[in-house]
Amino acid sequence: MNNMNQMMKQVKKMQEQMMKAQEELGTKTIEGTAGGGVVTVSINGHKKLLDIKIKPEAVDPEDVEMLQDLVLTAVNDALSKADEIANQDMGKYTGGMKIPGLF
Repeated sequence: MNNMNQMMKQVKKMQEQMMKAQEELGTKTIEGTAGGGVVTVSINGHKKLLDIKIKPEAVDPEDVEMLQDLVLTAVNDALSKADEIANQDMGKYTGGMKIPGLF
């Protein structure tokens, strides 16, 4: 019975650490870029879009599709980086196991 209590304490501590790590992810800002930096997006660790910056040279009325592609690429770059950071941060507590719904 003592082992069970000790195990439950460890699980509770791990849960608290993971919740704190999740909160900290929300405070991190991740940037994604495209086109050599003509499009930059910023998201937080919860994958919420915070900002989009587009340099004037990226805007060509004759080629709107290029701008759309640059924005899409920059967003996907930021999301990919956010996933990496979440996996690193949360992996400390999960031992590398991917737990559905956590990240």
